[in-house]
Amino acid sequence: MIIAKTSEEIELMRESALIVSKTLGMLAKEVKPGVTTLHLDKLAEEFIRDHDAVPGFLGMYDFPNSLCMSPNAQVVHGIPNDKPLEDGDIISIDCGAVKNEFYGDHAYTFEVGEVNKETKRLLEVTKESLYEGIKAFKKGNRVGDVGHAIQHHAEKNGYGVVRELVGHGLGRNMHEDPEMPNYGRRGKGKKFIEGMVVAIEPMVNQGTKRIKQLRDGWTILTQDGKPSAHFEHDVALVDGNPQLLSTFDYIYESLGIKSDEENEFKKV
Repeated sequence: MIIAKTSEEIELMRESALIVSKTLGMLAKEVKPGVTTLHLDKLAEEFIRDHDAVPGFLGMYDFPNSLCMSPNAQVVHGIPNDKPLEDGDIISIDCGAVKNEFYGDHAYTFEVGEVNKETKRLLEVTKESLYEGIKAFKKGNRVGDVGHAIQHHAEKNGYGVVRELVGHGLGRNMHEDPEMPNYGRRGKGKKFIEGMVVAIEPMVNQGTKRIKQLRDGWTILTQDGKPSAHFEHDVALVDGNPQLLSTFDYIYESLGIKSDEENEFKKV
């Protein structure tokens, strides 16, 4: 069952989402060759707690850390470790936080040092597919419309879209109805309702869509060993249109990037 949120609850969720956005913005300055993902994880936990929130992932389903850190061919759910990042890597950082009993859940794939053109293009297209999906999250549409928009944009650029892992509803629980696949058919699936909040999160592979799991029970990798990218926003349906609760602005501010990509989805 889809749980609609009141306007007051949506504002509380915005607070949680923005704590995650600010955490990712802080980490953007720290992602560089030689840094370990475990160090970044410790920084994130301290930052979240300093902002009167609790790490959303730590202990969930027995996950051992505050961040999912997934470099290169890791798709999602990578566990932070002591291996230093290297020049040319990419690293997907997925972060969650709980404040006022509501979750924020937000992800960005960062470049580490100088990344090759092929990998840069993967990141560009994956982020573009996120916004294509967000555009389709509107009154009158269904889950399949969002999935189709993401899938079409990624696949027309020659990439594989992961099937087994999906976006989801968000609220007092990290995972609520509906599931939000990154593939689908227009007009199919559950219908969107005013006040619902979802995490839209395309996971796009440079090669095959097929994946595998490590023995740690968490880490998901591409089956062919090629890179994967992951971007995620928290989005509410307000007055029939998508409204971002999270933002990449703090990341862009840290990295000196100018962007207007979020303008049409921001609260007026």
